[in-house]
Amino acid sequence: MRKLKRVYVCQTCGATFPKWMGRCDACGTWNTLVEEIEDSSSASVISVTSAPGKSLELCPLDGPLVHVNRLLSGVTEFDRVCGGGIVAGSILLLGGEPGIGKSTLLLQLLSRLSEAYPCLYVSGEEAVDQIRLRARRLLIGKASVSLIATTRLEDVLETLAQHKEAFRVLVIDSIQTLSTSLLDSAAGTVAQVRATTSALIDLAKTKGLIVLLVGHVTKDGMLAGPKVLEHMVDTVLYFEGDRGQPFRLLRSVKNRFGACDELGVFEMHDTGLAEVPNPSAIFLTQRQEPVPGTAVFVSIEGTRPLVVEIQALVGSTGFSTPRRSVVGWDINRLHMIVAVLETRCHFAFGQRDVYLSVTGGLRLNEPAADLAVAAALGSALTNVAMPLNTVIFGEIGLTGEIRAVSHHVARLKEARKLGFKYAFAPKDKQKGAESLATHCVQSLQECLRTLDMTPRRGRAASSAPADI
Repeated sequence: MRKLKRVYVCQTCGATFPKWMGRCDACGTWNTLVEEIEDSSSASVISVTSAPGKSLELCPLDGPLVHVNRLLSGVTEFDRVCGGGIVAGSILLLGGEPGIGKSTLLLQLLSRLSEAYPCLYVSGEEAVDQIRLRARRLLIGKASVSLIATTRLEDVLETLAQHKEAFRVLVIDSIQTLSTSLLDSAAGTVAQVRATTSALIDLAKTKGLIVLLVGHVTKDGMLAGPKVLEHMVDTVLYFEGDRGQPFRLLRSVKNRFGACDELGVFEMHDTGLAEVPNPSAIFLTQRQEPVPGTAVFVSIEGTRPLVVEIQALVGSTGFSTPRRSVVGWDINRLHMIVAVLETRCHFAFGQRDVYLSVTGGLRLNEPAADLAVAAALGSALTNVAMPLNTVIFGEIGLTGEIRAVSHHVARLKEARKLGFKYAFAPKDKQKGAESLATHCVQSLQECLRTLDMTPRRGRAASSAPADI
């Protein structure tokens, strides 16, 4: 006789508890326990010593290398993020907010791949006719992509079994809608996501099939479901962007076959997503006159240098506590830069609101943006604009010193390629890019003094000359 037992499973880490609790003791998250039914009669205790095994062949570390086959999709930005192409037999997880364009990106990707490889698109959220309508809107309705609409894992496996060696690429949209009848829990729970993903991984590894999974995200922007899902797959990609901007960013946060933190840039049009070959041009404004409160920074996203503009606005506050607002940067880092400017450079931000924004919807995570942020804040407070032909980067310490950053030469080369003539940067042992005059600064005070951004009271509005 079957014995059913109620358990509560954390949707973040997968830990089980006999009763509901507001906080998971395993991972510390709140309100993530969901009730599930467990069939205790199917569970069996297996002795480790009684289970027979087989002796495996020992492989030396310095053995011959096996060439990894990569499939070029034809979408250059996607191939870049994947490390130069999609590795055969790998499984990729693509996450993003609803409506950001995940299904559009994968459908366009399959239309390119279908020119050389047979592809199967499995949808658990849309009917076949709905996918055809989107394909015609994207002008790819003639692509030789096979479609099925189902939410059962068994149907997908049986379809693949009936068409042996017929497909090389499989898309599951989305993994939270797929379920197996072997489990009584609902689709999207920890047990279902883990079981379906494990079956798809076995399929990918044994048959050399490329599997692309679409994953939902939570309101915090993290991938929904158990965290173990990200550990199981080979590559984790995030598709992000601002709804008010046409640009979409494809970011790699995990890649077993390439570099992490790679970035691909797309632009959304009426006919779908278009690649942006020169992203630095879209993140820079086309102003002809210098404006106070702006600074141009050279960021490194994976292996790609990007030139972006940082804008700052400083104004008098109408509240007892000044406001600090940031878009595209870490607000804790902003508090630190403001404290260094007040303590080391004698700027007064105590009774002023501070607003900081990275243009183009890009989010910066590296400390090399410290000096550009400080220059933008100093420019906004003193009303002195930086020259248009100047870039600035460097990490700021708590004592005000400017510390060296990685990819020094690559940043200068990207700035020179876009027509910049001057750079404020920390001292570096490597030789910089030729024809780009670099001002090596050792302290924040020295940098602001060179730019004529000193905290003098009642100074008139001014703008820096076109050249330094």
